[in-house]
Amino acid sequence: MFQPVRGRPDLPTTEAEIAALWKSAGIYQKSLDNRRGAKRFVFFEGPPTANGMPHPGHCLTRAIKDLYPRYRTMRGEFCERKAGWDTHGLPVEVEVCKSLGIHSKAEIEEYGIEPFIHRCQESVWRYMKEWETLTERIGFWIDLSEAYVTYHQSYVESVWWALAELFNRGLLYQGHKIVWWWPQGGTALSSGEVGQGYRQVADPSVYVAFPLLDASGSPTNRNLIAWTTTPWTLPSNQFAAIKADLTYVAVRFQDDPEREYILAEPLATSLADKKKTTLEVLESFPGSDLVGACYLPPFDCFRPAGQPELTTLKSGDDEPVGWRVIEADFVTTDSGTGIVHIAPAFGEVDYGVLLAERKRFENKVPPLLNCVAPDGTFTKEFPTMAGRFVKDCDRDLTRDLRSRELLVHQEQYLHDYPFCWRADNDPLIQYPRASWFIRTSQFRDAMLANNEQINWMPEHIKEGRFGNFLANNVDWALSRERYWGTPLPIWICEKTGKAEAVPAYEALLSKPGVTGTEVFEKAKTDNPELSDDLRVHKPYIDAITYDSPFQDGARMYRVPEVIDCWFDSGAMPFAQWGWPHTGSDEFQSQWPADFISEAIDQTRGWFYSQLAISTLLFGPESSTEVKPPATMPPDDYPHPFRNCIVLGHMLGEDGSKMSKSKRNYKEPTEILDRYGADALRWYFFAGQPPWNSIRYSERAIRESVPEFLLRLWNVYSFFVIYANIDGFNPATHMETPGQLDHKNLGTADGFRPASERSELDRWMLAELHATTNTMVEALDAYDHYVAARSLSDLVDAVSNWFVRRSRDRFWASGRADTSADGNAEKCDAYWTLYEVLTTTARLAAPFVPFVSEAFWQNLAVGPFGSRVSESIHLTDYPTADAELINPDLARQMALIREVASLGRAARAQAKLKVRQPLSKVEVILAESHKNDADWLVSHADLVCNELNVKAFEICAEPERYITRTILPDLKKLGPRLGKKLPQVRNALQQADATTLLTAFRDHGVATVSLSDGTDVSIGEEDCIIRTTARDGWAAAEGTRGVVVISSELTPELLAEGQVREVIHAVQSQRKTLDLEFTDRIKLGFTTESEELRKALQAHTESLASETLAVSIEFELLQNAELEKLDVDGHALTMSLKRASPPEAS
Repeated sequence: MFQPVRGRPDLPTTEAEIAALWKSAGIYQKSLDNRRGAKRFVFFEGPPTANGMPHPGHCLTRAIKDLYPRYRTMRGEFCERKAGWDTHGLPVEVEVCKSLGIHSKAEIEEYGIEPFIHRCQESVWRYMKEWETLTERIGFWIDLSEAYVTYHQSYVESVWWALAELFNRGLLYQGHKIVWWWPQGGTALSSGEVGQGYRQVADPSVYVAFPLLDASGSPTNRNLIAWTTTPWTLPSNQFAAIKADLTYVAVRFQDDPEREYILAEPLATSLADKKKTTLEVLESFPGSDLVGACYLPPFDCFRPAGQPELTTLKSGDDEPVGWRVIEADFVTTDSGTGIVHIAPAFGEVDYGVLLAERKRFENKVPPLLNCVAPDGTFTKEFPTMAGRFVKDCDRDLTRDLRSRELLVHQEQYLHDYPFCWRADNDPLIQYPRASWFIRTSQFRDAMLANNEQINWMPEHIKEGRFGNFLANNVDWALSRERYWGTPLPIWICEKTGKAEAVPAYEALLSKPGVTGTEVFEKAKTDNPELSDDLRVHKPYIDAITYDSPFQDGARMYRVPEVIDCWFDSGAMPFAQWGWPHTGSDEFQSQWPADFISEAIDQTRGWFYSQLAISTLLFGPESSTEVKPPATMPPDDYPHPFRNCIVLGHMLGEDGSKMSKSKRNYKEPTEILDRYGADALRWYFFAGQPPWNSIRYSERAIRESVPEFLLRLWNVYSFFVIYANIDGFNPATHMETPGQLDHKNLGTADGFRPASERSELDRWMLAELHATTNTMVEALDAYDHYVAARSLSDLVDAVSNWFVRRSRDRFWASGRADTSADGNAEKCDAYWTLYEVLTTTARLAAPFVPFVSEAFWQNLAVGPFGSRVSESIHLTDYPTADAELINPDLARQMALIREVASLGRAARAQAKLKVRQPLSKVEVILAESHKNDADWLVSHADLVCNELNVKAFEICAEPERYITRTILPDLKKLGPRLGKKLPQVRNALQQADATTLLTAFRDHGVATVSLSDGTDVSIGEEDCIIRTTARDGWAAAEGTRGVVVISSELTPELLAEGQVREVIHAVQSQRKTLDLEFTDRIKLGFTTESEELRKALQAHTESLASETLAVSIEFELLQNAELEKLDVDGHALTMSLKRASPPEAS
């Protein structure tokens, strides 16, 4: 027998019980042991940072990452799941700074680098318990005990090896470039990090006058107009750029008649409009005429007073080194003035201008002018604002320009600007800095070729967001002037400046004359609890020096930088094993990954760092001596991952970005405690494709439970209740249950072949096995959304059709077996539903692992014990039996189900209660289903029973019951037809709807003659087609046809409807009294309504049969429960009590 089941599940409690079962029985480990030696399915875990609390987005990623390894394991593959923790970088440093109440680098160094590093290492594990709890609660099977940790020495040394390889191949270099700089943190950021911090801001947009100089160096009355959205860069201006072949004009504005201004001709009028004035064009000329002209910069920080100083060019001519007009191809007329302010210190393109200009000069070259310090404040070169953060000075700079009559116009400019991805309020600036770079741009084509072979979901990521990022690739800004990170393993000779890379700690210790290891040894002696892994971190690694191989007597010192933490995470495919120093077998067998998944922001993070590192180290163009595994895929690519599901953004309850300050989302633990992990998982899987933005809404999660989990549970509960009542035991006479597949079940006593069962059973099995096919095909293609919707449709079919249509069989007399007093039809119903439930549980196991396990424990382990797998997650994923799939029967049953659904919709439209019998239903079949008319007629009784009607017919004359109205769809036809739209509307109103619909069906379009004598072709998609029932009927239309029902009610029909309302009330009262399904009852009624009394007396037989009443009296019963009812306006008092059980003979 089966264990009794709660009517309404307590999913969180059930999940806790199942989790305890898995842990005590070691089910996860057994699932691995069962598949050891089989084909591998390789999964990489994108490492989260454990020093922050897990949020709803982590629930989504962990659910997706669990689904596919579970599925592939059930499909017979071996999938080890190694966890990982991303422990370095800004995320950790920022959290530690918050806890210490500090922010800047100066404050960190004042606190002490050594204690700061210790705090960082401790902070990494701050929320470890919460992460472990969430991982277990969400059902994510992964090995946390052997997780890779990016600060561990083995991991760091693996990263060192990769960097040493790149350095030795000339791909890791130090260069002076303009980088995106975090002033408050004092470090450069990579393009991937920058890409994660953009947000929309309003910056000042200023049009500034640059007065042109005459031959003596004095300002003239004519000015260039330059445009910028970064006023703080103006003090470091060096050039003004124009386009040589663009036409420029000298103008005079009406509101400023004393001065003349120069700007590009196409932009002159728009600037005048912005100034709300008019202009007079004085002359026009090509931009080439302006080249070489000198001007007065808006601020005199660097320019000496007087005439411009001339310097010799390589050509022999003389030119000023700065503050003159140069030509540039990047100047456009998309915005601004066609004259670009050039400040080389604060823009990569501007810096390129400076480098090009330097090549023109013989000896004295243009310097790089920069009056901004690394902390983002103005230096003493700009004394009026020295010490202030540059972005805070824009307003004062603008006031100063206005006071000197250099501000031509000012407005606000809304645009996207980057902020630090880990310090939301800190804007980045472009800044000149000596940094270490990786020559990724040299491998742009190789990375694109690698990307081309990856199976991205959604597909547009390949050519879109990710492909575009690769196509615009710039060298990776690797170094960080920070503290907690993998130290850059470059040591430099103090005298020659020559450098070498060290690939491992042992290699460092083997260097001649090595000293400094005692610094860590002393720290370890002082604090025995200090992690040994810190020996390869700052400040201890910085203390190690050795004899220079480049010059006798010199020492080698490590460069001070650490590296971008994204390089750490991108190296995980090999670094998680410590490869190549250790872990050769593990890397050999688990590279590349078959599957990874993270959110869309990782296109510039983990997805990119993995692909870039793998392409540079292991691609066809690589000369790396240590080769990757022999499991390299054909044609070399893709690696290090083959398939990637890119998850959409997680939004709050209000549809905006999740925010703790807005409190627009519930914490994961609250949702899990209230609804359970399976409810949350199913909402993620079935609610929308995973790459769409997901609104994390408690209401939506709650509402998704009845649609699948509760519906499935109700079917399960129904089965267990009646199987126990009838003594149905699937284990009887079945020696080898196997996986409880159809063929296994076929060996049981009483299990008849599908061909000998009813049409309903055959249809249900056909739907089950067709769904199995669909799900396997979808999951093999990494489309769990399609698989989930298919599974949901199956559960709907089981609940709302099979079980409902089979209730009479379950309630019928006789045993559910093949004994002499057995009922074969009842037995068939049990076997069909049992197979559906056990197979559905296995289909659902990767999606909702807890509920599925609960089903298996009760339906399989309960009756069969050790003869079946002890866990559903140790079974194989179902495969379809092609012989049981019946497309024709599926189509026909879908038709009859739609007829029933449309009939109920017509009832609702006419406000006719479901329990009110009606006289007739007519079905008007669509052309595509007219061949099914005979089959539908043969099932007339079924349709009548479903719709609670007396008669059924196929209608050949639809005009008797419905009228069609065809209207133009204004949104579609309006833009195309314009003024002719009223004529089309009139023509459609006058046309015969049947003729138009026939034309749509036969030709795809219909031709409509208009009142002006012209003809117009329109399609069905251009129209709105309305179906209206004639008087006395109600209608509803679907894809397969129209259903019309009679809405006229006779006294006899009304009486029967009243009785059915009473039957429903009796059944509700039985539940309230907690009566067993088999308990017999006694009923008594009193009413002042003669009409209602006669109705009940006329139908006492059906009333007694449907409520299990042994007697019905028209007076109140003694010692009975009383209930007052309103039956269609008639007052009724009902008394009900359990009948005494028959005495044993």
